[in-house]
Amino acid sequence: MDTNTARSWLTFSAPVEAALRTGKPVVALESTIIAHGMPYPDNVRTARDVEATIRGLGAEPATIALIDGRIRIGLSDDELELIARSDKVHKVSRRDLPAVLASGELGATTVAGTMICAALAGIEVFVTGGIGGVHRGASETFDISADLQELAKTSVAVVCAGAKSILDIGLTLEYLETHGVPVLSCEQDNFAAFYTRDSGFRADFRLDDPNEQARFIRTKWDLGLAGGVLLSTPVPQAAAMPSDEIDAWTEHALADAAAQGITGKAVTPFLLGRIKALTDGRSLATNVALIRHNAEVGARLALALAQTRRAAA
Repeated sequence: MDTNTARSWLTFSAPVEAALRTGKPVVALESTIIAHGMPYPDNVRTARDVEATIRGLGAEPATIALIDGRIRIGLSDDELELIARSDKVHKVSRRDLPAVLASGELGATTVAGTMICAALAGIEVFVTGGIGGVHRGASETFDISADLQELAKTSVAVVCAGAKSILDIGLTLEYLETHGVPVLSCEQDNFAAFYTRDSGFRADFRLDDPNEQARFIRTKWDLGLAGGVLLSTPVPQAAAMPSDEIDAWTEHALADAAAQGITGKAVTPFLLGRIKALTDGRSLATNVALIRHNAEVGARLALALAQTRRAAA
């Protein structure tokens, strides 16, 4: 890949460009959570809150989206509103990037899409809500999120509240292991499960301190071991949902999706919306709390990674 040609598709906001030029830590943020993960105005309010959280800890947020045939690295308030309010925003993963850029239409980047764009921009840390993974029933449908392949090949550290509980988390972790993706956990030994704190599956390594996390990640990349690192941190206890309740709602939502013939990349937005309805909005409050907490963990990691880079210079 010609990196210079690929970077020619990027347009940086002034604050992000200045941060990258001066070595200030930058944290990438996806836009699918804005366009497809939450209703308006909760989506734009949460996006601004998350950006403010990252700035308050000394890093610069870079929300990523596709607008007018360009990959925007960092969005203005007006651009955030555009993504949050528009009726037609494409969900953009690796396969969708060329089509949406070529058409000039609006695109919201998924975990995979954001990782690609962050790596092109030279951003090492990306904060999301929960990653995609192996869907339940994948042995028959082969429905496996492109997020997992991207984690195997693209060298970005991804901070999340585990995998979405609508997935088969055990198989998701098996897939990551097979493809050599280290799964770190902080604040607890086990991998998180999005709405609930504990998936019941252990992470590969527990590292609570951001400096330890940064040393692990820098060591991996210094060894030439390409690919991402996944850092799981649980939703704050006060906002967590009971696992038995969320499991029951998830089964209900999955049955609704099957009955309506919803498949592919439309499944996750449908399930999140259906669970929000079934929980009378409680799941949305949990989603907001976990993404804010992830932003705090990600900003501290970005600061620590920047220190390791300066120390090696």
